[in-house]
Amino acid sequence: MLSLILATVICWLNFVIIDTLLGLPEKPGVSGADTIGKKIESIGGNIHGGYFMGNIVCSPDASAGTLLGSIMTYLMGVDGGLIASLMVWIGNRLCSDPGYAGTLGALSITLIITILKPIIEPKYFIAGTALAIFTIQGLEHRRASWLLYRIAKFFKVVK
Repeated sequence: MLSLILATVICWLNFVIIDTLLGLPEKPGVSGADTIGKKIESIGGNIHGGYFMGNIVCSPDASAGTLLGSIMTYLMGVDGGLIASLMVWIGNRLCSDPGYAGTLGALSITLIITILKPIIEPKYFIAGTALAIFTIQGLEHRRASWLLYRIAKFFKVVK
């Protein structure tokens, strides 16, 4: 259970920090993210957190990269993580996403899993990523959007 909790925290930090620093809360980067951001704002959420959440839904950003990187690293080791990074990069290009958050998420989780493999089995990172994504996209959109906004404000991505 401890391994799952640690993997969840690591995955959450991996994709939230990468996505924040690469500007997901700043503005909608892909088609559909604007609509999701405005909908979340209309229910009392924060527009910047909503943009973050919309960008995640509409393009393979660091959360998707973290999940795919975790799966492929579990299945194939470092080579699998690199294949996942390439797949996410292609997905970003297909979505006309100008950023590289997803690719960076896949690469970073591949490195993290490889380093922590003696301590935390790679399989825990798959479940950990799913749980981390659920805390952002599945529990409570209004509160999650405000948390994402505060993190973006801390990193000075938004005002």
